[in-house]
Amino acid sequence: MRRGVLLAVGVLVAGLVSGPSVAQADGTLEYVALGDSSAAGPLIPPQIDVPCLRSALNYPHAAAAELGAQLTDVTCSGAVIPDFSGKQFGFKPPQYDALKPTTDLVTVAIGGNDTGLVAAALSCINLLPPPAGASCKARFTAGGTDQLAARIAATAAPFGEALDRIRQLAPNARILVTGYGTYIRPNGCYPQIPVWPVDANYLQATIDGLNTMLAEQSAAHGAQYVDLRTPSIGHDACAPITSRWLEGLIPTSAAAPLHPSARGMQAFGQLVATAAH
Repeated sequence: MRRGVLLAVGVLVAGLVSGPSVAQADGTLEYVALGDSSAAGPLIPPQIDVPCLRSALNYPHAAAAELGAQLTDVTCSGAVIPDFSGKQFGFKPPQYDALKPTTDLVTVAIGGNDTGLVAAALSCINLLPPPAGASCKARFTAGGTDQLAARIAATAAPFGEALDRIRQLAPNARILVTGYGTYIRPNGCYPQIPVWPVDANYLQATIDGLNTMLAEQSAAHGAQYVDLRTPSIGHDACAPITSRWLEGLIPTSAAAPLHPSARGMQAFGQLVATAAH
């Protein structure tokens, strides 16, 4: 994500559009991956696209290997919904350009940058315990309005329109929308992750709110939502290194802060491949 990170939505999953399996009886499955750094895998070696910080071990590559698919991966760190139709960094082609009538499967990972969640998470760092600092929840909800929830609500319509455009450009494809994971457990793990418990709960609840919006828009626009939040419970940034899928502010593996690790990308790729079968 460009500036920022990322309640299970299981109650919504049962009603989501599932569609037929993308498994092909003949020919090679054509798979296009769209999205931001939650899919691109910044700093996970090997990096295969420096401007986009895209890894050959990201979840699209893991899913493609499981499915035996021909992958076109245009995920790019920092992407926002307008980058699907415009040139990111002024020179990267629009991500929509990768879509064709012959595309069989599309994965979409977007919304974290549009809502500014990583920048919000970074602003919640408190190096000293309360009451030495200030709560970011109090700041974002001052005056009775939750600023981050408002940003999520404002992103819903553009995201739905993006799904419609993907359907137009790849009319025969199955569209899978991946949500964001469980980045921090209830009450956090201060000081390992220097975010106060009240703010840790607020941040994850905000990520959950983004996931709920993505799931609702997916159901309304003919896509299938893939829940990464529930499977990643217990694999958050507070988890032991050996079971961690999502890195904290100081990564313990070759990955960007507040992003999936290579282990997390492999797990998410398996979830995507399972959903695609």
